[in-house]
Amino acid sequence: MVRWLTLFFALSALAQDFHNLEVIRVATTYRYTDGPAPSRGGEFLLFADVPSNRILKFTPGKGAETYRENAGGASGLVFDEKGRLLVCESTARRVIRIDAKGAVEVLAETFVGKRLNAPNDITVRHDGHVWFTDPAFASQLDTKELPFFGIFHLSPRNELSTVWRGATRPNGIALSPNGRTLYATDSDLRLVRAWDLSSQGAASNERVVVSNLDGIPGGIKCDEKGNLYVAANGILIFSHAGQPLHRLEILEKPSNCAFGDADFQSLYVTARTSLYRIRMPVRGSAGFSLPQQ
Repeated sequence: MVRWLTLFFALSALAQDFHNLEVIRVATTYRYTDGPAPSRGGEFLLFADVPSNRILKFTPGKGAETYRENAGGASGLVFDEKGRLLVCESTARRVIRIDAKGAVEVLAETFVGKRLNAPNDITVRHDGHVWFTDPAFASQLDTKELPFFGIFHLSPRNELSTVWRGATRPNGIALSPNGRTLYATDSDLRLVRAWDLSSQGAASNERVVVSNLDGIPGGIKCDEKGNLYVAANGILIFSHAGQPLHRLEILEKPSNCAFGDADFQSLYVTARTSLYRIRMPVRGSAGFSLPQQ
């Protein structure tokens, strides 16, 4: 049975046609974009311009506008099942949650009495479990207090624990469509790790699913088939088992990506100065319940 299921998913992934896709620049003139995050209904998409210390809001047909200023070096963004925005503030060195009224709650700022390094990317499961990466790049290394780079788990009760501690830097993070597998990129070793997740959010069975990536990997996302999309030298697409499927060429070096629009069938890519949009032959896995087709 396991062999047949593996073969089924492999054939389903290979059946997707990723060729002849149009890459459209939809917003530009930024300094360094990152952290694309669709709203729960896909009506709009948020993304960060990290050096400018602000979060932008892109709405199809309307373009981009400033959503939040003085954003603490916002990098990773994600909406939870209740429509609240979770933000990795890399310069403020914390993870916050913003509700519909704009009230800010600090979810994580220290671990064992030491400040976090520079929270970078974040993902949330439908049941409220949160995972985020905590590397440190460039000048962030000068203020680092923790003796490791980490991947953290935050329970719905705000209990903070580590999934992984290492000497190399994790970057992007994502969940499989069923929320039972956690993926994270490693920018130093140029690979993707995976863990099995329990219903309580505990991680086990650490393994490398993709190695020797072409380029330094940043963000990672999944589509509804379980395929992996890694921002590196282009957007590199792999099956859930790590089999290379395709490369999407982007005009600038991408930092991250996310599926959006009402049907979650548009792949948005943050890349240096711009935000790009690609209509895909498959829907994305948003991390929360998707609207029915």
